[in-house]
Amino acid sequence: MGALQLAGFSILFFLLHSGNTLANKASQDVDECVEGTDNCHIDAICQNTPKSYKCICKSGYTGDGKHCKDVDECEREDNAGCVHECVNIPGNYRCTCYDGFRLAHDGHNCLDLDECSEGNGGCQQTCVNMMGSYECFCREGFFLSDNQHTCIQRPEEGMNCMNKNHGCAHICRETPKGGIACECRPGFELTKNQRDCKLTCNYGNGGCQHTCDDTDQGPKCGCHVKFLLHSDGVTCIETCAVNNGGCDSKCHDAATGVHCSCPMGFMLQPDRKTCKDIDECRLNNGGCDHICRNTVGSFECSCKKGYKLLINERNCQDIDECSFDRTCDHLCINTPGSFQCLCHKGYTLYGLTHCGDIDECSINRGGCKFGCINTPGSYQCTCPAGCKLHWNKKDCLVKCLPGSVPPRATLTCNKMGKKDSCALSCTSKARFLPESDSSYTVSCGTPVLRQGGQHRATNSSQQCLETVAAPVKQKASFKIKDAKCHLHPRTKGKQEEAGGSAPCSDCQVTFVNLKCDSSKKGKGRRARNSPSKEVTRITLEFEAEIKPEEITGGCNLHCLRQRVEKKLKSAIKALKKSINQERFLLRFSGMEYEVARKLSVAPERQESCGPGQQRLASKCVSCSQGTYYHGQTEQCVPCPPGTYQEKEGQLSCDLCPRGDTFGPIGATNITGCTVQCSPGHYYNTSVHRCIRCAVGTYQPDFRQNYCISCPGNTTTDFDGSTSVSQCKSRRVGVQQNGGTGVGVLLLQYLKVLQSLGSFQCFVHAGRRGGLPNGHCPSCPVEHSPAVPPWHWFPAELVSCLADRQCGGELGEYTGYIESPNYPGNYPANIECTWNINPPPKRKILIVVPEIFLPSEDECGDVLVMRKNSSPSSITTYETCQTYERPIAFTARSRKLWINFKTSEANSARGFQIPYVTYDGGHGQLVEDIVRDGRLYASENHQEILKDKKLIKAFFDVLAHPQNYFKYTEKHKEMLPRSFIKLLRSKVSSFLRPYK
Repeated sequence: MGALQLAGFSILFFLLHSGNTLANKASQDVDECVEGTDNCHIDAICQNTPKSYKCICKSGYTGDGKHCKDVDECEREDNAGCVHECVNIPGNYRCTCYDGFRLAHDGHNCLDLDECSEGNGGCQQTCVNMMGSYECFCREGFFLSDNQHTCIQRPEEGMNCMNKNHGCAHICRETPKGGIACECRPGFELTKNQRDCKLTCNYGNGGCQHTCDDTDQGPKCGCHVKFLLHSDGVTCIETCAVNNGGCDSKCHDAATGVHCSCPMGFMLQPDRKTCKDIDECRLNNGGCDHICRNTVGSFECSCKKGYKLLINERNCQDIDECSFDRTCDHLCINTPGSFQCLCHKGYTLYGLTHCGDIDECSINRGGCKFGCINTPGSYQCTCPAGCKLHWNKKDCLVKCLPGSVPPRATLTCNKMGKKDSCALSCTSKARFLPESDSSYTVSCGTPVLRQGGQHRATNSSQQCLETVAAPVKQKASFKIKDAKCHLHPRTKGKQEEAGGSAPCSDCQVTFVNLKCDSSKKGKGRRARNSPSKEVTRITLEFEAEIKPEEITGGCNLHCLRQRVEKKLKSAIKALKKSINQERFLLRFSGMEYEVARKLSVAPERQESCGPGQQRLASKCVSCSQGTYYHGQTEQCVPCPPGTYQEKEGQLSCDLCPRGDTFGPIGATNITGCTVQCSPGHYYNTSVHRCIRCAVGTYQPDFRQNYCISCPGNTTTDFDGSTSVSQCKSRRVGVQQNGGTGVGVLLLQYLKVLQSLGSFQCFVHAGRRGGLPNGHCPSCPVEHSPAVPPWHWFPAELVSCLADRQCGGELGEYTGYIESPNYPGNYPANIECTWNINPPPKRKILIVVPEIFLPSEDECGDVLVMRKNSSPSSITTYETCQTYERPIAFTARSRKLWINFKTSEANSARGFQIPYVTYDGGHGQLVEDIVRDGRLYASENHQEILKDKKLIKAFFDVLAHPQNYFKYTEKHKEMLPRSFIKLLRSKVSSFLRPYK
C-alpha cells in the first residue's frame, strides 16, 4: 500500500511538473521575425506580436504584407511633383530634367543650366545663355559656321553664302543654280520668309522652364502645379505652397516670386531665403544691467546672485535679504548683492546665519581676576566675601572707607587667659570719632559652587575646596579710655602697590572682624569715680583655615594648628608694638588699619569724578564715543582695534563681532570695526585691502584678517576657497613615535578654530555632547580607541562647527524642510526625518529651489522622499547630487516621508525646500503648470522659484487659483510679463473652461 501511494505521488508530481513545463513553453513567445519563419513579402516589414506576427508593406509598396506591389508614383496627376520627367523605381521614384536644365535641391524642380559658365559654352566668340539652351554669336564681320560654334570672316563681294548679306538666320546653303538656300538648326523651323528660324519645343524645351506647347505663334510656356509663370513668359517662380517658397521663416507670394521675411530677432541673409539669429548681446550688452544671454530669436537679461530683475526685464535691483523671515538669528545688514549676519554682544556667528553663545569664562576666565560665571550672551565676574567688584567689572576691591593720616595712640594690654585685654588712649590733641557703623568684616576666599550646579569652579578655587580641618580662631580685646573710636582702613599701602588686585593671596586668613564699641560707664565703683568718662572697647576676631596640603610627615594636623595659632599671636604682638610706637597699626592680608585723627579744620576736598569721567579744567567730563575710562591712568583713552563704543561715559569698549583684532582705533559704531572682506578673502594690514586666500587655505566668513590652512595632508584646487569641504581629503595615518600625525594636526586645527569663538558640539562614541543651550566653548578632542581621530578627519571638523539640529517648519498648508546648519555646511554622520501629512482631500507640491550635495563621495549623502520609510514604497524624489536649477513636482502619494542621511566623508551647503498642500480638485491645473517647460526655461522664471517672497505668492495661486487675479495687479511690478502670461493662460482655462 505504501509503495502504491508513493508511485501515485510520483505520477502526480510528474504530471504537475510536466504541466508547468508545457505551460512555461506555451507562455514563452517565439519571435518568428528573428527566426525567419514568417511569411512576409520581401518588400514587407515583419513585426513580432504576442503569439504571432504581422506583415506591413514598405513605403512605396502596397498590399497586405504577404503580397506587395510597387506603387508607380509617376502616374499621379502631379507627376509625383516632378516638373519635367518622372522615373519610377522599385519602392520610389526619381525626377529628371531636360537637357539644358539641372535638378534643384528639392529633387523636383528644374532650373536652367548656364552652359556659358563653363568653357564659354564651346563658342568661339560670344556665348549667350538662354532658358534650357544657349546660343553662339559672332562679332561684326564674322558669321557662324555650320557647327554653330566657330565664326568665319565674311567676304566683301559676291552673292554666295560667304557674303555677309545672304540673309539666313542659321545655315546658308549654295544652290546648283548659283543661288542660296537657308536652313535651321535642329529644334527650329524655317519661317515663311525662308530666311528666319522659329524656335520649337524640341530645342531647349522651347525656352520654357517647366512645360512647353508648340503653337503657330511659337512655344507657349507653362508651369507645374503650385508654381506661377513669371511675367517674362518662360520662367516659373516658386509659391509659398511649395516648400514654404524656400524661406526659412515667413513666406509671401508676389508677382516676382516669393518674398521671404524673418521674425523679430532674426536677419534675412543675402540669399533672401535664410534667416540668421541676431546676437543682441553684442551691442551694449543688450541693454541689460548685469548679464545678457543670447537666445534663438531673442535674448534674456539676468542678474547676479543677490539681485532680482525688474519688470522692464533689463534693470537689476538688490534683493533685501534682511526683509525675509529667518534670514539671521540676530542682526541682519543688507549689502549690495548680499547680506551679512551679526550677533549680539556675547554671541558668535556660525553657519553664516546662526548665533551661538560665547563662553567667555572658558578663555582666560573672561579676564576676571577672581571668579567668572557665564550667562547667555554675557558673563559676570565674582569676588570673594568681603570684596566688591571694581567698576571695570573685572577686578576686586576690599570694601573700605577713605583713609586719613593716623594720630598717635598708646595701648596697654593685660593677659587674661587666652584673651588679651588692652586699653588704647589717644594724645591730648586727638580723639576717637563716633560712627554709626562701628564694625566691619574682611574675609578672604573663593565662593564654592555646588558640584551639581550649572557652572564649574575655576582653577583658582580648587584649593579652597579642600578645607577638611576646623579653622583656628583667636580673639583680642582692647580698652580705650576717655574717647570714642572710629576705625578707618588706609587706602594707600599694599593695596595700591598691588595695583587694585584682590588683597588676599594665599586664602589662609579667612575672617577678620573688628568691632568698636563706645559706651558710658555703668554702675559700680568706677562709675562713681568717673561719672563723665566713656570707655571704648575694640575687639579683634581672627579666623584662619588649616591647609591640608601643608601637612607633612614631621608636622601633623595638630602641629599645623599650633603653627597657625602662633602666627595669629604674632600678629597681635605686632599690633602691640605698633601702638607702643604711638600709632595704631594693624596689618592683615595686604591691608593696613589705623586710628583716624579728627582734624580741627576740614581740608579742601577736590570733587571726585564718577566712573566713566575724567577731570578737565576742574570739571568732570564723560568720556566721548569711541573712548573708554582707563582706571589706572584715570583718563579717557580711544578704543583699541577690534572694539567700538557707541555711548558716552563707558568703562570699557564692546568687542567687534567675531572677535576681530584689527581695524581702526576709536571706532564709534559696529560698522567701523573692519573692512568687509568677503568669504575666501582676508584683510591684509600691510596693504590695507582684501586679498584672496592662497591655494591650500580657505576662509568661510566675512571680515577676517587671516585664512585657515587646510587640515592635514590636504589642499584646494584654486585660491579664494570658502569652505573646508573644498580641501581635498586624503586618508593618512598617525605616526606612532611622536611626529606630526593627524591627531597632532587635528589638535592644531581645533586650536585655530577655538580662537574664532564657540562651536557646536556633537555626540559621538568617545566624545562629549553639547551644553543645554546647544553650544559649547570648544569641540572635544579626546576620542575612544574605537573611534581614532583619522576616522573623522577632516569632514567631521565641519561637524564640530555645525548645528546638528534638523531644521524646518511643518504646517498643514505650507512649510519647509531644511538641512542642519543651513545655509552653512551640514555636518557629517547625521540623519533627519520629516513627515508631511496634509489635511484630508489635499495633495502636496514640492519646490526644490536648489540643492547642494557632494557628488564625489558616491552618493554618501542622500535626500529621499517617498510614501513611508519602507524602501519599496512609492518614491517621489531622490537625489545625491547638486542641482542649482529649480524643479517643482507633485507628490506621488498623499503623505510624504522625507529622509536626509549623510556619510562621514564630505559636507556641503544642503538645502531649504518649501512645500504647499493644495486642493485635490486643482490637481489638473497644478500638474499642467509644474510640467510646463516654460516654467523653467527662463532664468528669470527660475529666480522666482528661488525668491522667498514670490514663491509664497506662487504657492497661494496653486493652493487657491482664484487668488491669481488678486496677485496679477499686486505683483505685476515684481513678476516678469512672461511668467504672468504663463499663469494667466492656465488659470483662466481652468476656471473658465468654456470661454
